[in-house]
Amino acid sequence: MSTVELTKENFDQVVSDNDFVLIDFWASWCGPCRQFAPVYDAASERHEDLVFAKVDTEAQQELAAAFDIRSIPTLMIVRENVAVFAQPGALPEAALEDVIGQARKLDMDEVRKSIEKQKNGQAK
Repeated sequence: MSTVELTKENFDQVVSDNDFVLIDFWASWCGPCRQFAPVYDAASERHEDLVFAKVDTEAQQELAAAFDIRSIPTLMIVRENVAVFAQPGALPEAALEDVIGQARKLDMDEVRKSIEKQKNGQAK
């Protein structure tokens, strides 16, 4: 599956319409980003049931700022509108596969309960 180019205009819709979205924050001048691109693209071919997306941090500076992206590449995984993973740095293929596998196994009901507990704990 080809990757989707995310912009501030389509971001909310893509993330809302899909249960599992991997997002690569990158820039054309970034060497590690260019090294990570083939690994990311190959993973998108292996996991056709997932949405692989890219955010060009140069063209989409507002979007990058909204997610406090300070280092690129940064990989983020959003499941059911919840960011469950975010990490800067180019991942090797095995590490990317491991992260995808772990994100697939997450019990999203438990994740939401945990988030709710954290919110309630901070409110007291």
